[in-house]
Amino acid sequence: MNAAVDSPAASARWRGFSLLELLVTMAIVAILSAIAVPMYRNYVLQGNRTDAIRFMTFYRQALERCYSQNFSYLACPTAPGTATTSADGYYNITFPVLTATQYTIVATPTPVQANDLQCSSMQVSQNGAQSAQDNNNNDTTVTCWGGH
Repeated sequence: MNAAVDSPAASARWRGFSLLELLVTMAIVAILSAIAVPMYRNYVLQGNRTDAIRFMTFYRQALERCYSQNFSYLACPTAPGTATTSADGYYNITFPVLTATQYTIVATPTPVQANDLQCSSMQVSQNGAQSAQDNNNNDTTVTCWGGH
């Protein structure tokens, strides 16, 4: 029998984790998860806003090209008469104002993006004016359009 292996000091070294050590580790992981997961979701929602901005910019460019040729936004086949979904499906795009000389493009989140309460509506008009509102109709233009 080997005295070094069978001693109490050697067996204590190989017992593994105590319950207290395991609970402390689990508590640390839970705290980090409680902080990290909401922050990650927020970053994902912010990143998805580019889908609305990109799609509204596409329509703005198409409408301005058409207007430069026809002197009317109504003659533009690129502006659908009904709502359409953005390329990645995060926003519904509508044209609530579409006249010969004016347009407004509005992006509202689809159910996938509905948790983005800071940008529940983003708009752009023919003169380039950008605006946005949160779910309480507060102005969040700088936050939603990526300003400083």
